[in-house]
Amino acid sequence: MEKFDTTKHTSFYALGLSYKKADASIRGKFSLDSNAKSTLLIQAEAEGIEAIIVTSTCNRTEIYGFANHPYQLIKLLCENSNGSVEEFQDVAYIYKNQEAINHMFRVGTGLDSQILGDFEIISQLKIAFIESKSNGMVNAFLERLVNSVIQASKKIKTETDISSGATSVSFASVQYIIKNVEDVSNKNILLFGTGKIGRNTCENLVKHTKHEQITLINRTKDKAEKLANKLDLIVKDYSDLQLELQKADVVVVATGAQNPTIDKAILNLKKPLLILDLSIPKNVHENVQEINGVTLIHLDHLSQMTDETLENRKLHIPKAEAIIEEIKEEFTDWTKNRKFAPTIHALKEKLNSIKDGELNFQRKKLLNFNEEQAELISNRIIQKITNHFVNHLKDGESMDDGIEWIEKVFQLEQEKSFF
Repeated sequence: MEKFDTTKHTSFYALGLSYKKADASIRGKFSLDSNAKSTLLIQAEAEGIEAIIVTSTCNRTEIYGFANHPYQLIKLLCENSNGSVEEFQDVAYIYKNQEAINHMFRVGTGLDSQILGDFEIISQLKIAFIESKSNGMVNAFLERLVNSVIQASKKIKTETDISSGATSVSFASVQYIIKNVEDVSNKNILLFGTGKIGRNTCENLVKHTKHEQITLINRTKDKAEKLANKLDLIVKDYSDLQLELQKADVVVVATGAQNPTIDKAILNLKKPLLILDLSIPKNVHENVQEINGVTLIHLDHLSQMTDETLENRKLHIPKAEAIIEEIKEEFTDWTKNRKFAPTIHALKEKLNSIKDGELNFQRKKLLNFNEEQAELISNRIIQKITNHFVNHLKDGESMDDGIEWIEKVFQLEQEKSFF
């Protein structure tokens, strides 16, 4: 395995793969279930990673974290998924420092979503943050950044219409069914999988089709029963899956299984069947298309819809971006203050040390030395001097050069900032 120069200062990275360059099969290889994410966090801590957040959805798998080299994070991803480094290099993106910050803002606010304005990703980011924090893998920088992204997401959602109408894969699947299935109200619809996407799809089906002929199947039956009781629907046992597939006109698959659960071997059909696979990794084998009358649609196809609602949302991108810039500027100011604060604190301590030495000298030399007045005047001078340095660092073109110059002139020593 590649060795790293651990003497370098760590940088903040955002890396991963998404629907933009990675198709569903590749995204499936790099997807991380809850156990894989937990293992990854434990491994990251053992390998000396300071702070890290891991997200894995149907559209993307990403790591945000600090490292000396991005390969430290790539290694974590590949060792905890079924993807290889070579596959990652073909489709991945790697952002560093400011570009990584920009990327998290765009992802968390739905501007980088497969369906523009889809805000489901922000809840995934929150969950990932909570899990990392509970494992002690969050630092002040990452906590402040995630909170700023959440703030931007809320503001965009309330102050723009970028999320008007449908903004999710679940809604897109329902729209597809409505547009492509004739007399949908009299068709049998089977929903296999009642996770978040499955629940949302089911609720949208009931809402937009006024449909009551929906059957739910989930490996854990009590989860399906909770949803069925809420929406007054039918629940069947997982063992009835093959029989219910024969009855169905439309099947929506949204499970979290790591391998296909439906293939042509279990389909014994006597009528046409539309299958929508909303799962990552894919849960419907491509070989079902070898059966006459079967139409298989994956979520990547659904994201390509260009209806009027989606086009209207694009008009609100500039306002959303302006909100991002506003909150990002606040975050940047915070990082700048955090960056030079140790230097200014060390400078003030140095000046106070010089002051104390000089006052001691004058105290011994002068008979009528005014202790209180000398202390007051010298403290005001020190404050004015440090204020000048603060303003210079804030307004200067190169903060790093300014900090280095101050540290060199005044012979200051303190830990370097991580950013």
